[in-house]
Amino acid sequence: MTKNNKYKLVVADDHKMFLDGLLSIISHESDYEIVYTASNGLDLKKYLDINTSDQIDLAILDINMPKMDGIMLNQYIKEHHPSIKTLIVSMLSDPQKIYELTQDQVNGYIPKNAKKEELLKAIETILNGTNYFSDSIKEAYTRSIFEQKQNSEIVLSKREKEILQLIAKEYTTQEIADKLFLSKYTIEGYRTSLISKLSVKNVVGLAKYAIKMGLVD
Repeated sequence: MTKNNKYKLVVADDHKMFLDGLLSIISHESDYEIVYTASNGLDLKKYLDINTSDQIDLAILDINMPKMDGIMLNQYIKEHHPSIKTLIVSMLSDPQKIYELTQDQVNGYIPKNAKKEELLKAIETILNGTNYFSDSIKEAYTRSIFEQKQNSEIVLSKREKEILQLIAKEYTTQEIADKLFLSKYTIEGYRTSLISKLSVKNVVGLAKYAIKMGLVD
């Protein structure tokens, strides 16, 4: 590759130390050039929308950023700038977020503590047309698929859904018992059973699950 024909990269990350480190690594690579850096997702979105003739090859994104996070930004890039590849570099390895990103055609994902060699390998692999995911990310992704499958297989009775809905609406155990004409102990039994069945830790987890299932507005 000639010097005038470098791959063009853009980066969005709100950690200055990471940005500086990335700029330093890329500056020693003759094939790549970082043409723009942003400390939040919205600034990078605006840059891409304005500079459409720049022919950017790869966007390196963090997940947690102000104004627009990496998940939303990846989604936007894939929809409005489909020729740009995307690589997530993040400390987060939340299975649900990884699942969302893969559904939105992200091209790669490595943890922030990955070695310089792996970062360069990920960039090179993606620019050559193949997706790249670190082993730790693949494991989390496998977990996310398992969780999706598990969630879809959970069947709740009408009564369980009623109680779950009332828990999410912040009714107390006594209030739920009064409303459904059941004893307080029966409701406590249902609650314990639901926590176990849905693999959550507490009432907050039950409320989140109810919202996810669309039982609560």
